[in-house]
Amino acid sequence: MALIRFERFLASMLRGAVWMLFAVFQLLAPQRGADRSVRRLPPITNPLLRVPAMRLARMIRRRERTKIDIFILNIHGSASHFFFGLIMFEAAQVDKLIDEETGGEDVLEDRLPLLGVPFTVKEAFSLQGMPNSTGLVSRRGVISATDAPPVALLKRAGAIPLGVTNCSELCMWLESHNRLYGITNNPYDLERIPGGSSGGEGSILGGGGSVIGVGSDVGGSIRIPAFFNGIFGHKPTSGVVSNVGQFPPPSGQQPGFLCTGPMCRYAQDLLPMLRVMGGANADRLSLSSEVDLKRLRFFSVPHDGGSPLVSPVDQQLVLAQRRVVQRLEADLGVKVQQLKIPQLKYSFQIWSAMMGAPGKDGKQPTSFAELMSDHGKKVWPLWEMAKWTVGLSKHTVAAIGLVLVEMFQRSQPTQFILQQKESLQKDLEELLGTDGVLLYPSHPHLAPKHHHPLFTPFNFSYTGIFNILGLPVTQCPLGLSAEGLPLGLQLVVGKQQDRLSLATAVFLEKTFGGWRDPGSIATATTQLDTSRGTSTTTS
Repeated sequence: MALIRFERFLASMLRGAVWMLFAVFQLLAPQRGADRSVRRLPPITNPLLRVPAMRLARMIRRRERTKIDIFILNIHGSASHFFFGLIMFEAAQVDKLIDEETGGEDVLEDRLPLLGVPFTVKEAFSLQGMPNSTGLVSRRGVISATDAPPVALLKRAGAIPLGVTNCSELCMWLESHNRLYGITNNPYDLERIPGGSSGGEGSILGGGGSVIGVGSDVGGSIRIPAFFNGIFGHKPTSGVVSNVGQFPPPSGQQPGFLCTGPMCRYAQDLLPMLRVMGGANADRLSLSSEVDLKRLRFFSVPHDGGSPLVSPVDQQLVLAQRRVVQRLEADLGVKVQQLKIPQLKYSFQIWSAMMGAPGKDGKQPTSFAELMSDHGKKVWPLWEMAKWTVGLSKHTVAAIGLVLVEMFQRSQPTQFILQQKESLQKDLEELLGTDGVLLYPSHPHLAPKHHHPLFTPFNFSYTGIFNILGLPVTQCPLGLSAEGLPLGLQLVVGKQQDRLSLATAVFLEKTFGGWRDPGSIATATTQLDTSRGTSTTTS
């Protein structure tokens, strides 16, 4: 009881401090003018940009569309590093491959399942001929000489890279902002964040500028951008997809937490992408086995139990998860069990402790300050913060803040936190088994406005905890909020049971409509029912 009172006291103190900081931020932030309309991307006008990857590959194999037209359509309006000349060359090579194949379409599909499909890559990955700075100014001139293994496998399957997309500085923040490329916007509202650290991928996919993408996830960096941008993303079972070829490389125990996975607009593209990206390791997932959703066990956990460090879950997200429960029960005839899992309350503490824990060799993970210096001059966070206030720092305030936090972080997890982690691991693995699917919020908030996550830095723990547990998770869109922002939730399954969450994602896409074109919302008329205090949108 005393511990609960102390936690409540800490929560009150933290909220008070955050409120004061946020009030100062609001006072200093630039104010909008009289026009308060939401700025979104323009509508997608060509139907090719609404075609799933696997269907697009089939159209290309059958010569129903020319490859160069597809690439031009995807490049137009995108703001990343692109292979303009090489794209045209490789698109022409696709025609040659089709002409030379004598075994027919089926053989070509088996050998090159993604033939001609455009894809983009998070800039933290090596893509031959493209920058690999991870948003660090000191790495401005670094150009990849090789491809990261997942990228190479996608290319080998016939997919053609468009280029690389923005991420947060050193991939350790949920806003894709750095001093090298600037800040990335959310296609549903340009004043909001696309998430991070794979936010560039989330934004370009959500806006229709690419067909499929490659992201990485050590605390939610696939799932948070997928959620904020209304697309699908999958964090695979740990160890299935190679993490080689990323900067910064994981250290300590982090290699077991970092996952590389697919991001896309359509649920049907997740499984074939995962099969390709996993290479031989994908056989461990039995992706070809059929899934009968009616034989699965479903569980729903509405929140983390009330961590004093984390915001309460937005009511629109709570209601969206309830609607999923209702449809599962009505359409599949299953009974969704409502649960409370008390250890989830310590998700941030577990994630933080394990990310900073030494590896099996006893070595501590590379510090964030070391990564920021990149073998150069040592970074002094207080000096960098002083420089930042006058616009002279080469680092973002989020990155500087992470170094400051790191200075006061414990090097070893407490026994209590280790016990919470072990009991949570045991309980969830027993609960999910080989036929369980857990519904869990993706994040407490809808896509926040730019820089607002600085005041809620621990909210990512809703995703980060599953990196530590090594469980596969699929992020699913569930329509739009009253503000026209994506709703969504996570589908968590047991280790190597990825096919269960992928199959459930396909069901939810059919049920709730999946990805929505941000531009189509901009052409809608929003009517405010002042008597009921609700907002309705009609086309």
